[in-house]
Amino acid sequence: MKIKSARFVMSNSDVTKCPSEPLPEYAFIGRSNVGKSSLINMLMDRKHLAKTSGRPGKTQLINHFKVNDNWFLVDLPGYGYARVSKKDKNTFQKYITNYFEQREQLVCSFVLVDIRHEPQKVDMEFMEWMGENGIPFCIIFTKADKLKPNVILKNVDAYLQEMINGIWEEAPQHFITSSSKSIGRDELLNFIHEVNKGFSKENAL
Repeated sequence: MKIKSARFVMSNSDVTKCPSEPLPEYAFIGRSNVGKSSLINMLMDRKHLAKTSGRPGKTQLINHFKVNDNWFLVDLPGYGYARVSKKDKNTFQKYITNYFEQREQLVCSFVLVDIRHEPQKVDMEFMEWMGENGIPFCIIFTKADKLKPNVILKNVDAYLQEMINGIWEEAPQHFITSSSKSIGRDELLNFIHEVNKGFSKENAL
């Protein structure tokens, strides 16, 4: 898939005010500081489409971007250790939940995980919630440029194995990425392209 256009559409905290167009939607979410904004900018081949920050918890709204005029990329607030008050954290965690439970256009979510770390409890619990609620998702391992290839494979295998040893019958599909090296860009965009084709056929029936 070639990215011909990518533009910001809106930010809000109310899922009922999200775009009403019947276009497929892909949500990106992960722990604070996992490299979500950098990944989005890399995928879209734009330097400043999503605002990056060294301070965790920068994204605190549901951000919609329209891509190629035929699908939406959604940048969601991070979870985990965002440096915000408990009240604010509870507020935007609530509308994240509302988004996943109510957004009919959502066809797939991407849960971002820092490949350098062992499986984190907060990530595992979040993905367990996604599974229990029937929300389709893939895992994106970020920051692959920070590790050697053999360590990448070892860490990914350990992560997926822990999922299988837990509640999962099989591990979700995954992608290995690096925003600085554009690793995984083609694979992710091709995956979205294939899902979009299925979405179009479904709507044509």
